[in-house]
Amino acid sequence: MTNSDSISLQAAPRSAIGKQVRFLRRAGITPIHLYGKETDSLTLQVDSAVLLGVIAQVGRTAPVSVTIEGSTTSHFAFIREVQRHPVTEAVLHVDFYQVPMTETMHAVVPVILIGDAPAVRLLSGNLTQALNTIEVECLPLDVPQVVEVDISGLENFEQGIYVSSLDLGRSVTILTAAEELIVRVNPPRVEVEAAVGGAGVGEEAADGETPETVADHVEQTQGESDAGGRA
Repeated sequence: MTNSDSISLQAAPRSAIGKQVRFLRRAGITPIHLYGKETDSLTLQVDSAVLLGVIAQVGRTAPVSVTIEGSTTSHFAFIREVQRHPVTEAVLHVDFYQVPMTETMHAVVPVILIGDAPAVRLLSGNLTQALNTIEVECLPLDVPQVVEVDISGLENFEQGIYVSSLDLGRSVTILTAAEELIVRVNPPRVEVEAAVGGAGVGEEAADGETPETVADHVEQTQGESDAGGRA
């Protein structure tokens, strides 16, 4: 899944700064900044509801085509930072970073697990995802929005899926180490605990002895001392 079709966002120049921005937010307007290699820093504003939809749809791995009111030029940019209210988590400000569309870039792409692992369903194993993101290098429009990993082939506890098994196409270079584990299924914790506990009981039964406690040792020592004193 790549970004050949970018999402559009209509923005307008913003004159309100500082404390004046609070009145914009009350009116359903969110301040944004657009900056990058090929553009000066632009102070803009967008409709808050539209912006929330864009954030939910593209995250940080898909370019947004930002068009400024009064201009026909589209600025292809990625969401660089989203500032939120510490209590309400409402979006307060968003930074967009414009990238040259003909230059490769680094991106961190989320890993999504798909399918049903037989080792979980049939063997009651625990699915463990060791890697949540993959770092890639490619042109902006070739950045995958997500990396989907099919876990339907995990049939036992010895199998695992590694970065080396990923194929994102010739246009995308994977920078994450090939030997990195992405996901595997571990044995049920109950089985592990039972095996450990069972081994301990078996060893005691085989020896036919009861472990001596510290209290037993103290009592024995005291008894010997008393006997020596009476003698």
